Amino acid sequence: MSERYQSYTRISFDRPANRVLRMTLNRPERLNALDAVGHKELTEVWREIDADPDISAVILRGAGKAFSAGGDFDMIEKNMTDYQALCRTWKEARDLVYNIINCSKPIVSAIHGSAVGAGLVAAMLADVSIAAKTARIIDGHTRLGVAAGDHAVILWPLLCGMAKAKYYLLLCEPVNGEEAERLGLVSLAVEEAELQDKALEIAGRLVAGPPSAIRWTKYALNNWLRMAGPTFDASLALEMIGFTGPEPREGLAAHREKRKPNFDPTSPL
Repeated sequence: MSERYQSYTRISFDRPANRVLRMTLNRPERLNALDAVGHKELTEVWREIDADPDISAVILRGAGKAFSAGGDFDMIEKNMTDYQALCRTWKEARDLVYNIINCSKPIVSAIHGSAVGAGLVAAMLADVSIAAKTARIIDGHTRLGVAAGDHAVILWPLLCGMAKAKYYLLLCEPVNGEEAERLGLVSLAVEEAELQDKALEIAGRLVAGPPSAIRWTKYALNNWLRMAGPTFDASLALEMIGFTGPEPREGLAAHREKRKPNFDPTSPL
């Protein structure tokens, strides 16, 4: 494996086929929840991949029972109490989205189990997203008590329409892989036993294709997302503001105590 990937500790890498890099979110004991280190690594790796002359396609998957269970609770709590940590999270969350959009190499995601948080960002922004029919996709921001920032506002309305995007994002309604394919949220849904082989097949087809034509097509299509950049920036800023208020404290406590959150129904807004 190239030296450029040896310093990563939360993501493992292998090369299952010629010119294919496979990234595995590798914290299975925590369902691949991303702590501060993992969040930083997932943000920065796309620049490495973009500059790697030996890679023509990427597969992103999760180890163990889930793709990614979202943000590590300690990291979320630090965002509420540490201004410097909140600023770092904002910058990384912004860069994660734009780094994936601007990565010239085609990305294939293989989604199984739960997919939440920053891991879901990368999975949904992949150029070809493949979900197990039993995968559980959820944007959990409002249940935590913050605005849906990350990728949701830039991407979900484009994929499934505004009415469905509002339904899933405002209510944090989970959607399985089969329904996600029907809605247009993912490219394909397959049986979980077929997921990894299908991702490798698609990546191999991308490698075998004309590289300039594929990369330029991706660049042009992603201008739809670049045009939505100001909308994304606003959503992410509002998410970060939310961490300074009382709602995420109740949301995080509810997650830790495995209960429904009890938010104050009054609001100054």
